Parts: sequence; structure tokens; C-alpha cells
Amino acid sequence: MSFVVLAIGLVLVVEGLVFALAPSRLDELVDLIRRIPPETRRFIGLVAVALGTALIWLAQRLAG
Repeated sequence: MSFVVLAIGLVLVVEGLVFALAPSRLDELVDLIRRIPPETRRFIGLVAVALGTALIWLAQRLAG
């Protein structure tokens, strides 16, 4: 359970940094994402999920 809380905390830190350090760039990023076709966004999301899963697996293996 602590692993889940840690993961959520890390996501919130990274997301918070984007909002705090570059709020105007966030608007540009949202516009860019809107121009990407839904199929491509879905593929990018699936790749991100696969990469995240692989990194979590690797972190657990390295932790012993």
C-alpha cells in the first residue's frame, strides 16, 4: 500500500511542477494534444502504460 501512496505522491509532484513552473506552456501543450488524432493519443497512452509497468517491475526487481 505504501508503494501506491508513493507513486501517487510522485505523480502529484511532477504534475504540480508543470503547473507551477510553466503554466503558459501548459496551454500550448493542451493545444498540441488536441491536434493529435485520437488513435495516436491512444497509442501514446498504451506505450506510456507499458513503459511505466516495465519501470515498476524493474524497480521491484532491483529492490530485491
